[in-house]
Amino acid sequence: MLKRLFDFFFSLIGLIILSPLFFIISILIIIDSKGGIFYEQKRVGKNNRDFSLIKFRTMKTGADMQGLLTVGSKDSRVTKTGYFLRKHKLDELPQLINILKGDMSFVGPRPEVRKYVELYDERQKQVLKVKPGLTDYASLEYINESEILSKAANPEKVYIEKIMPAKLELNLNYINESGIKTDMKIIYKTLRKILFIKSFSQFFQLVYFILMTKFFIGS
Repeated sequence: MLKRLFDFFFSLIGLIILSPLFFIISILIIIDSKGGIFYEQKRVGKNNRDFSLIKFRTMKTGADMQGLLTVGSKDSRVTKTGYFLRKHKLDELPQLINILKGDMSFVGPRPEVRKYVELYDERQKQVLKVKPGLTDYASLEYINESEILSKAANPEKVYIEKIMPAKLELNLNYINESGIKTDMKIIYKTLRKILFIKSFSQFFQLVYFILMTKFFIGS
């Protein structure tokens, strides 16, 4: 109950405070490539139930039909804005809506697509007993997952055989020690990893670059 109150209150506050950033990102996505602002994907949540996870769109429309995994800077499906959003995890911000609705929590195992959940063994399926989250131990450990996959000859095989099992072990460890203290520690570590002054400088450089490209070079 306490965790749900925390999630509801801070997701609502976050959406209000970050609304100007949402607006700027939305404009950049519209200018950068054709398609919608948001991308929704079916993920598996608590009690093995599907829900629609919301992200800022970072890929060209229809790109997910070519595969579910992204592989770093090699992936031509990702837009210019998308590279930046993914690198600094800003594409995940719309999941505050999922948290507000109760589909997710701030901290919990990251939700997977059904295709990969079907590969879980009985022990690994224990992660489906808790609400999925925006961040967790696995998110911190594999914050550069797409870069790791970009170096693999067969990214999906590496993900299924190495990365996914390792992430699930971290998820199970979280479940065993879950609590307010653990959640606050993970939130603090997540903010330290993704929020720094250089990000804002790079963000405004990206804004300038896209505007110049579209309105001057492209005209």
